[in-house]
Amino acid sequence: MIVFEDEASFRQDATLHATWSRKGSTPIVSSASSRDSVKVYGCIDVNNAKFIYHFEEEKFNAKSYLIFLETILAKHFYPKQVCYIQDNASYHKDGEVWRWFSENKHWLHVKNLPPYCPELNATEHIWHHTRVKGIHNQYFNSKDEIIINLKKVFYNIRNNPKQIEGYLRPFL
Repeated sequence: MIVFEDEASFRQDATLHATWSRKGSTPIVSSASSRDSVKVYGCIDVNNAKFIYHFEEEKFNAKSYLIFLETILAKHFYPKQVCYIQDNASYHKDGEVWRWFSENKHWLHVKNLPPYCPELNATEHIWHHTRVKGIHNQYFNSKDEIIINLKKVFYNIRNNPKQIEGYLRPFL
């Protein structure tokens, strides 16, 4: 299995994207005064489009990453042989994280992408799809509303993986 991992933040303030309207009528999207965000760890298996995710309450760091690895990644992929590809976030290089990787090397083979190459990470394409389908041009009163929209998009990805297969084709 080839599994790409990444993390993303989805902000409460509106992300405006291309829209259509009558000439001379600019669309108006309300905006929140708060700048809260929802943080998500995610993995995609490029062979079968299996997408797993984990909402992070606090912040992205070595401690939260280890929780993701132990409770989500291992739960969904162990004991299958996995080539696990991640970017160069600072906490991915933490000693405790690499100790965990070393303890799990019998099933998990970790590869780091070159620095500053998000286009080489298949999960980045899933985040793009998520923003387009669930976040752009919408107003959210709270983080809970963002989470509801994200869960809808993630549910659709899981139940209809064909919608993301085009994003994954270059990684096969």
